[in-house]
Amino acid sequence: MSVFKFSAVDFLFTCVGLLSLLFDIVLDIYTAVDFFKQKSYVALGILILLLVGSSVLVQAFSWLWYSYEDFKRETKVENCLSKSQLRLLHLFQLGIYFRHAGVMEVSVGSLSTGVKGDVAVYLSHDLGMLRLIEAFAESSPQLVLMLTIILQRWELTALTVLKAVGSAAAIVFSVTTYHRSLRSFLPDKKQQKVLSSVVFFFWNLLIIFSRFVALSLFASVLPCYIFTHFFCSWLIFFFCVWRSKTSFMDSPGGEWLYRATVGLIWYFTWFNVAEGRTMYRTLLYHGFILMDISLLCGLWCWRMSTEEVDFQIPFLYSTITAVCVVATYLLGLFFKIIYYKYYHPNVAKEELKGGPTSVAQIFCQQHTVDELDGPSMARGFMSSPAPEVKPNKRLRKLAENFYS
Repeated sequence: MSVFKFSAVDFLFTCVGLLSLLFDIVLDIYTAVDFFKQKSYVALGILILLLVGSSVLVQAFSWLWYSYEDFKRETKVENCLSKSQLRLLHLFQLGIYFRHAGVMEVSVGSLSTGVKGDVAVYLSHDLGMLRLIEAFAESSPQLVLMLTIILQRWELTALTVLKAVGSAAAIVFSVTTYHRSLRSFLPDKKQQKVLSSVVFFFWNLLIIFSRFVALSLFASVLPCYIFTHFFCSWLIFFFCVWRSKTSFMDSPGGEWLYRATVGLIWYFTWFNVAEGRTMYRTLLYHGFILMDISLLCGLWCWRMSTEEVDFQIPFLYSTITAVCVVATYLLGLFFKIIYYKYYHPNVAKEELKGGPTSVAQIFCQQHTVDELDGPSMARGFMSSPAPEVKPNKRLRKLAENFYS
């Protein structure tokens, strides 16, 4: 008996995720070639650094998760490679595509035959987490880069706009997939309605978009200082994650890598990493980001009004733009409060699917049915093997942080 169900919507998300990944690769190649033709070597260097850095980070997580499970592989696609071949695949930065192939295999099998639902959900959860890491390690900085180029040149090229839209779509899709993965751990009686997801993604969109715009405005007039700003902010976030005493990975080195990655995600948006009530930490984080956005927009207005730049905006318009960016972030916080007040279920960690209680509940339900059907049925159940439930402990831990 499966605890998790792999639905047609999950299969659709898997297909869309694969298509968006391939589309993003094509856009990356075209963008790199366009930068080279225009002799924008600085932008080209930053783009290559983001692509290589994010790829190495994602492959590292993928390899570590395989090693934590003693390289146990659930699909025919995975079993066609040995451990050494799997290592080479990750060294050549192809591990995530290999995972996509495995997820597609079990997804098609689960949708057509109704078997291996737990395996399909398990693999899709890992893949969704990897896509989330990739979104904030690659797509988010790329979007800031594209917006900065648009502001500096004060012109819209089809490729730049398309790449910016593609990066934004990848971020939104990754957040959507991540939230859907968390929702799958809720018991059936606590399942959230569609409207809750709409509110969830709306406040995420407003908060993330305002953050990107503020960073882009600052980078457009003070490009050299954006790297200093990122490094100093990341150090603060990394220290806070370390103080949170996270326990997401199964090795000390992997845990430090995870903490460094969370610091990177926090540079763009909030991400729950610790158990228990995180209200005060969330308020402190949003207060810091709100102050930072206001400072970045204020520096942009000051630079536009006092220094000679390639593009000049009247002080009134620049002030209105800065105020709108800050107001958008505040509006996002308002919708976040609405979500947590009216739509967010508070669930004890014992109630979440995928834990020890899930197996116990299945046993009790089966045992109750057997008692009603008679001793012969009960003997048949006792002689049959226990149902195999395979929860994704990594995503379950994040679900505990988010819902409990």
